[in-house]
Amino acid sequence: MCSLIGWFEALVLGLVQGLTEFLPISSSAHIRVVSAFFGWRDPGAAFTAVIQLGTETAVLIYFRKRIWDIITTWTRSLWTPELRQDSAARMGWYVIAGSIPIGVLGLTFKEQIETTVRDLRLVGACLIVFGLLLAVADRMARNELTLDKHLNLPHALTYGFAQALALVPGVSRSGGTTGAGLLLGYRREEAAEYSFLLAIPAVLMSGALELLEIGEGHAPAWGPTILATIVSFAVGYAAIAWFLRYISTHRFTPFIIYRVVLGLLVIAAVSFDLIPAI
Repeated sequence: MCSLIGWFEALVLGLVQGLTEFLPISSSAHIRVVSAFFGWRDPGAAFTAVIQLGTETAVLIYFRKRIWDIITTWTRSLWTPELRQDSAARMGWYVIAGSIPIGVLGLTFKEQIETTVRDLRLVGACLIVFGLLLAVADRMARNELTLDKHLNLPHALTYGFAQALALVPGVSRSGGTTGAGLLLGYRREEAAEYSFLLAIPAVLMSGALELLEIGEGHAPAWGPTILATIVSFAVGYAAIAWFLRYISTHRFTPFIIYRVVLGLLVIAAVSFDLIPAI
């Protein structure tokens, strides 16, 4: 079973992961859908979680100054009271608080995440439904608030629960959290930045846990997994820069249309037995 994914499949899926992780179109759904349409076996939740370490490394490098400021200021604020109102120190607490929902739900529903929710009928439905919800959020967006001035604990938890929905392929971590930010009134680029920062603990912990599964049982072998992770890092870094520039002046309309069309295609393909649902 360790030959579940070959080198070519790993290259393709690494490209897909890098291109889709930061766009509001669900990278986990694309890994699942692309594998199905090519006739490859589902690479599984473990493979998906591990190659996300590549795109998350891109986040760590792209936002390295911001992340370093948050970590150092938050750490010093533990024994320096006057730093506790600093926006970087507060951001540290908000990232921790916002990470709690996905951590709890991810561990609670680990078995279902690895099996039931990977059904392509559900994936297609989520692409459509959450695409339409993103459309509503985009239309209602005030595009006013900033993270440094307005982020608070209730907002952080709202972002966190939105991120937890992305445990289901088709929802999209980026789409869910950015959409929540738009509904709260945040500027698009600010909502996206917090989405990226909030993903760091969740992705690193999930990837680290699933590393133990690689090369074992039904999981892919180490070689192809490492290749996919490296490719996802390189492509993902470029995708971050492009996406942040794009949303500063554009709405999410193209992504919404794409999600709905892809969701309909997936459901139709499963309905006509062109691809297996599971």
